[in-house]
Amino acid sequence: MASLSVKPGQRFTLPDWQNNSLLISANAEQQRYNSHHIRQEGRVLRNETGNQAKWDEHNSRTRLKDRITSVDRWRETLAKCLADIDLEIDALTKVKEAAENAIQAKNLCLDVAIECLTFRESRRDIDVVRDPVEEELLKELKVIEKTKKELQQRVDDAFKQLCLLKEARQQLSCDHRHKVETLELDRQCMSFNPTSGNISFKVNPTRIPDGSTALREWELNSQCNKERAEAEMKASVDLRGAITLSIAQTNNELDAQRIATEFALRKRMRDMEGALSELRWQEQNTLEEIDEMEEEIRQLEEDIRKRTLDLKVAHTRLETRTYRPHLDLCRDQAQYGLTDEVQQLEGIIRALQQKRTQSQDALDALYRQLHRIQTDIGYKTSSLQLDNKCMDTRRKLVIPVEKFDPEVDAVNRTRNLPRNSQLELA
Repeated sequence: MASLSVKPGQRFTLPDWQNNSLLISANAEQQRYNSHHIRQEGRVLRNETGNQAKWDEHNSRTRLKDRITSVDRWRETLAKCLADIDLEIDALTKVKEAAENAIQAKNLCLDVAIECLTFRESRRDIDVVRDPVEEELLKELKVIEKTKKELQQRVDDAFKQLCLLKEARQQLSCDHRHKVETLELDRQCMSFNPTSGNISFKVNPTRIPDGSTALREWELNSQCNKERAEAEMKASVDLRGAITLSIAQTNNELDAQRIATEFALRKRMRDMEGALSELRWQEQNTLEEIDEMEEEIRQLEEDIRKRTLDLKVAHTRLETRTYRPHLDLCRDQAQYGLTDEVQQLEGIIRALQQKRTQSQDALDALYRQLHRIQTDIGYKTSSLQLDNKCMDTRRKLVIPVEKFDPEVDAVNRTRNLPRNSQLELA
C-alpha cells in the first residue's frame, strides 16, 4: 500500500506567510525611501562640491594671475635696473680708462721733465746755478707726481665702485633669473587642467618647502636689491663727475705749470744769448786791446833798443875821452854833457823797461781774462745748447712721439725749435 511522504522541516502558518510578505514590502519601501534620500543628498553634495571646486579653482587661477602680474612687474623693474646698471658700468669703465690714459700721459710729462733736469746737470762751473728754469722744472715734477697720485686715487675709487656695481648687478641678475623661473612655473601651473596629461598625485603636496619665505620678505628682498643698485648707480654717477673734473683740473694745472716752465726756459735762453753777446763783445774788445798792447810792447822794446844804442854811443864816447893825454884829460862841458846823457839814458831805459814789464803784465792779464771770457763763452754756449735740447725734448709734449723729428742746424748743431708752440691737453 502506498504511503504519503512528508517533507521534513518547520512548517509556517499562513499568517506567518502573510506577515513575511508584508515585511518584505515594508523593507522595500524603506530602502527605496532611504535610497531616494541619499540620492537627494548626493545630488546636493555634488552641486555644492562642484560649485565649491569651481570657485576654488577660479580663485586659485585668479591668485595665480595676480601673482604672475606681480612677479612680471618686478621682473620688468629688475630688467630695466639691470640695463641701467650695465650702462653705468660701461660708462664708469670708460671714465676709469680715461683716467688711466691721463696717468699714462703724465708719465711722458714726467720723463720729459726728468730728461730736462738731467740735461741741465751737464752745465759746468758758474753756469751750474739754481735758476728759475730749474725751480719751475722741480715744481713741474711735484705737480706731475701730485696729479698722478690724485688720478691714481680716482682710478682706485672707480675700481672699488665697479666691484660694488658688479656685486649689485649679480644680485639683480640672480633675482631677475629667479623671477623668470618663477613666471615659467606659475604660467605652467596656469596651463594645468583636469585633461592635462602630466597631472598626478604627489606625496605631501601641502608641505611647506625648506627655505620658504613670507610675501613681505620676498617684496623687501627685491626692493632692497633695486634700491641698492640705484644707490650704487648714483654713487657711480657722482664718482664719474668727480673723475672727469679731476682729469680736467689736473690737465689744466699741469698745462699751466708747463707754460710757466717753458716761459722761464725761453727767458733763460734769451738771457743766455744776451750774456753770450756781451761776452763776445768783451772778447772782441779784449782781442783788440791785446793787439794794441802787443804793438805797444813792440814799440817799447824798439825804443829800449834805440836808447840802448844811444847809451852805448855815450859810453863809448866817455871811454874814448879817457884816453886824452895829460892836461887835455879835463872835465870839460863835453864830459859833463856825456855824463848827464848817460845818466839820462840809463833812467830812460829803466823807465822803458819798467813800462815794458808793466805792459807785459797787463798783456798777461789780458790773456788770462781772454781765457776766462772764452771759457765762460764755452760754458754758456754749452748751457744754451742744453737748454735748446730741453726745448727740443719738450716738443714731445705737443708733437706725437712717433712724428717727433728735431730739425738740426748743420752749422751750429742746435735744434731749430718753434718759438710759439701751444701746449696740447694731455
